Amino acid sequence: MRQVLRRVPERFLPGTRGLIGLRARLRTGDEIAYLATFAFAATIMAILVLLVFELYRSSGPTLHRFGLSFLTGRTWDPVAGEFGALPFLWGTVVTSALTLLLAVPVGLSAAIFLSEMAPPRISNALTFLIELLAAVPSVIYGLIGIFALVPFMRNVAQPALASAFGYLPIFQGPNYGVGVLTAGVILAIMVLPYIISVSREALLAVPRDQREAALALGATRWEATWRAVTPFARLGIVGSVFLALARALGETMAVTMVIGNNPKISASLFAPGYTIAAAIANEFSEATSDLHLSALIELGLVLFLLTMAINAAARLMVLATARKGTQQ
Repeated sequence: MRQVLRRVPERFLPGTRGLIGLRARLRTGDEIAYLATFAFAATIMAILVLLVFELYRSSGPTLHRFGLSFLTGRTWDPVAGEFGALPFLWGTVVTSALTLLLAVPVGLSAAIFLSEMAPPRISNALTFLIELLAAVPSVIYGLIGIFALVPFMRNVAQPALASAFGYLPIFQGPNYGVGVLTAGVILAIMVLPYIISVSREALLAVPRDQREAALALGATRWEATWRAVTPFARLGIVGSVFLALARALGETMAVTMVIGNNPKISASLFAPGYTIAAAIANEFSEATSDLHLSALIELGLVLFLLTMAINAAARLMVLATARKGTQQ
């Protein structure tokens, strides 16, 4: 039969080629590997869909009662049955923005030093210590924040900022030590290992020819690093920034311990605030009514959708950057 099939042209046997190809792939394991990996990928998608569905279903009472006003309301009063998520959204966004503002310059500078300037022994030793910081539990950072960072912010940093920039609304108001600025600082310390490690690996992945070509054209070592190496690694650097942002958005314990946990919107960075993750952690075990529990679950849904939107924006930025790089 095989000899007959070999003599007949493939165009007269439309289904034979596909059947033989399928048997060959099954024999070599390609089709089995494809089906297995497809099943795992489909499982991840199913978990994502079920997670969104469960959050949406459990937050039904709040959705039906408040609708979109849940996102714009400023009052969070479980006793009166009034729930507005705007203070938590404000606290989450402001602390995350402060985190990036403080952590990105420091993290990128440290990554450039470790990958381009430091001797290999010093670079490897410091990188090992920095990666250890990523494994420290967030509650430890919270304790350090309470006993070290909060007194420093109350006695040194915030009075200095108020004295120098007190004419700005963001540096006015009473100084408690705990507050949005303190939460941003502790988050910046927590996300630094992610920015430094990922950015360093991206910089080290740049071909050596890129550096040598810039040096051969007369550039200094710093000019070669900043103008030739860093732009080549920009995709990895952007990825490290958004990885740090995702960590900052979802951080719970450390922020809860230093932000003050006050659901109020204030222009001052010294004022206490609240984040979505901190509100869920603090109130979920104490929620006595179904509406209160539903409101907390809807907060989780809002945080989930906010994270998805930021990740989508990161993907679009990476694609735009990659397309711009290919056109140059």
